[in-house]
Amino acid sequence: MAIQMRFNRISPSFFLFLLSFWFFSCSENRIFEEFTGFKSLSWAVSDTVTYELSELSGLAYDHVITTIGVRYNDDYEFHNLYVRCFLKDSVGHIKKDTLINLGLFDSKTGKPSGRGFGNRLTLYDTLPFGGMDDRSKIQFVQYMRKDTLKGIEAVGLKITSPSKN
Repeated sequence: MAIQMRFNRISPSFFLFLLSFWFFSCSENRIFEEFTGFKSLSWAVSDTVTYELSELSGLAYDHVITTIGVRYNDDYEFHNLYVRCFLKDSVGHIKKDTLINLGLFDSKTGKPSGRGFGNRLTLYDTLPFGGMDDRSKIQFVQYMRKDTLKGIEAVGLKITSPSKN
């Protein structure tokens, strides 16, 4: 009888864990999110990350928010990361070419930006892309003065719809 009662009772910490998992995992606004990881946990200048939007057919691209996500750790030796972002049409012509500066660490305090656990964090930043359609491609290239950036684990693309308030 005592064993049976112990299994029927949920501990408060387990309930809090389940509640927080549910809260943070639900994102009604997310349409697409995918990360491309680097095997060596470093981003080489020759590694171009490409996302084709053909799998998102029928999406109203005029009403979406596009963001880049960078997953990094404390092995990264700079405070910022320059990324060149390309929006290309179906035949590969560049429609938009943008250089963005992501502040991964505060330049004065060294405090990391983004969210995560331990030494692994993810930082998101909005991309200034409009004019996308189902045939578009988005590409990311690291644009630092070093060939290989140790500590950059993955780069991703996230597309969300604006929140309805």
